[in-house]
Amino acid sequence: MGKISVCLSPALIHLHDIKNSIVVVIDIFRASTSMCYGIANGAVGIIPVAEVSTCAIYKDHGYLLAAERNGEVVDGFDFGNSPFSYVEEKVKGKTIVLTTTNGTKAIHLSKEAKCVVVGSFLNLTALCSWLNRQQDDIILVCAGWKDNFNLEDTVFAGAVIHRLEAQHTKDDAAIAAESLYLTAADNLHQYLEQSAHSARLKHLGVQKDIDFCLQIDILQSIPILKGDRLVALEY
Repeated sequence: MGKISVCLSPALIHLHDIKNSIVVVIDIFRASTSMCYGIANGAVGIIPVAEVSTCAIYKDHGYLLAAERNGEVVDGFDFGNSPFSYVEEKVKGKTIVLTTTNGTKAIHLSKEAKCVVVGSFLNLTALCSWLNRQQDDIILVCAGWKDNFNLEDTVFAGAVIHRLEAQHTKDDAAIAAESLYLTAADNLHQYLEQSAHSARLKHLGVQKDIDFCLQIDILQSIPILKGDRLVALEY
């Protein structure tokens, strides 16, 4: 019987045994959703970097540069983390260098894991089907907001837990996440409208991004970290 844990914030990763676990990085609004969408739309790879300055180093090397801070595109970069920037005509055959407020930080802090994959509502069933075939412990890492808990990432973690077929020993955070998901499941959009990050994005005029990120099972691809970049998992 494996263990499944939820890390409610990147600030808590040091409390988890990531070296012997599969880590699923979650940043629903919007980084992990955009990563999944970009890989599904033919991006050769996505290189997550922690800092804007690191992203800038890749300029003039043929990469698309994506940088987001506080929900907005950083000046001087091609785009941010809106999923509508990761459409096929823009990213197919390209490598993207990406830095975001929360999601890329969570990936960097998870790098020592046995395996790092990226989850979103867009690839929920594909992700859970793959996880159900694995034998290792699983840690669902919520990117949160600037090291704080957030609602949407935790609800997604609960959705994953609820769909896993194998019996897993759950920590208290996993039990709480599943309970939140079951509360939200009948009207996910309405439930997550109350989240703080949803309010931030609405203030920026990107309600369409929120709606897009809450679509379920429109993708089959799963991004996996190989070396310094996310690529499509072969399964």
